Amino acid sequence: MTDASLPRLEFWCDLQCPDCRIALDDVRALRAGYGDELRIELRHFPLEKNKHAYAAAQAAEEAFAQGSGWPYVEALLERTAELGRDGEKVLLAVATELGLDADEIDTALIDGRHTLLVDADQAEGRAIGVSGTPTYVIAGQRLDGGKSQAGLRARIVELIGQERG
Repeated sequence: MTDASLPRLEFWCDLQCPDCRIALDDVRALRAGYGDELRIELRHFPLEKNKHAYAAAQAAEEAFAQGSGWPYVEALLERTAELGRDGEKVLLAVATELGLDADEIDTALIDGRHTLLVDADQAEGRAIGVSGTPTYVIAGQRLDGGKSQAGLRARIVELIGQERG
């Protein structure tokens, strides 16, 4: 790793999780602070208790395929309560509001083209000990934000500094 490179930050997320909505503030701050130098990767960990989270993960992957993944993810996280209440129609409404092809997102939900990716994320998450959301993985460290997010951004910054050397 060169001095200028930063470790990748994995953001393990359930798009119906209110705690992930709060974590979005940290993700935005890190993105603002490091710009494109810090690669933040969304990893899907839909929780069984959130019945629309799995479909939301699939819809988000289709939004990434259409070139607007992060705006879609952020918009969904802003509407976790509405997603919980109204389900898939929120997924399509957000797509329409962002100018995405909502029909294609609907088709992706029907044909399941992104289920393997979501399933693979869930399996990998379990394998590395992710048990709730939000969880971050950076520089070989897993940081669990499900119980408390206090100090996590500072810890991420600290780990980035250590990796930079």
